[in-house]
Amino acid sequence: MPHVRHRVFQASTMSALLDGVYDGDLSVGELLEQGDFGLGTFNALDGEMLVLDGVCWRLQADGTVSAAAPDALTPFAVITRFEAQQSIRVPAPTSRAEVVAAINAAVSSQNYLFAVKVSGRFEWVRTRTVRRQEKPYVALREAVKDEAELEFRDLDGTVAGFRTPLYERGIGVPGGHVHFIDDELKQGGHVLDFSIASGVIEICQGTDLELRLPLTGAFERADLDPGDLDAQVEETENRH
Repeated sequence: MPHVRHRVFQASTMSALLDGVYDGDLSVGELLEQGDFGLGTFNALDGEMLVLDGVCWRLQADGTVSAAAPDALTPFAVITRFEAQQSIRVPAPTSRAEVVAAINAAVSSQNYLFAVKVSGRFEWVRTRTVRRQEKPYVALREAVKDEAELEFRDLDGTVAGFRTPLYERGIGVPGGHVHFIDDELKQGGHVLDFSIASGVIEICQGTDLELRLPLTGAFERADLDPGDLDAQVEETENRH
């Protein structure tokens, strides 16, 4: 992997989201000044976010996709300017686990944050999207119990997101955190699992993390160091 510096911008922390801090003070317009590739969510958990090629998409609980308004706000997002430093061809049907193994084998160290884009023809993609929440907000592990799960089959699209080092527990989502959108920009969601028939994996290494914390009362009062942090992340984000 090339030894070059590459900046990643993040709004708020995963531990704040776990604690029910679902309203942020950063707009989509401001977020897009920081990069052209990323993911996150919207205030009140009103859809999953995917930023691809400089456009911010809202992935709704019913699987539909729409462009997010510039004044929409986010409580949590990660974004960078995607510059592929490595590409790996996927010539035959490959599972998510096999894609992860290929990425791990390709990178020189597990200690950096990697933006990852997997594009091609998918045999199937299983997603979930949490539904919009109403105040008083419950913790994320409760909110996801009512999430919608969908499966898309035999379509072209992109799985995109970040592979975060384990030492970033509480700041980001340790391991892989990826969202999906089809090439027609009509369907998508938070990825639980997938099988890609053929395509390409692109990897962009991040070395510099800029963290912007929200200036809100909810963030000030949040418990950002729960004793069961790992269990909460596994329960809400990494379920397959």
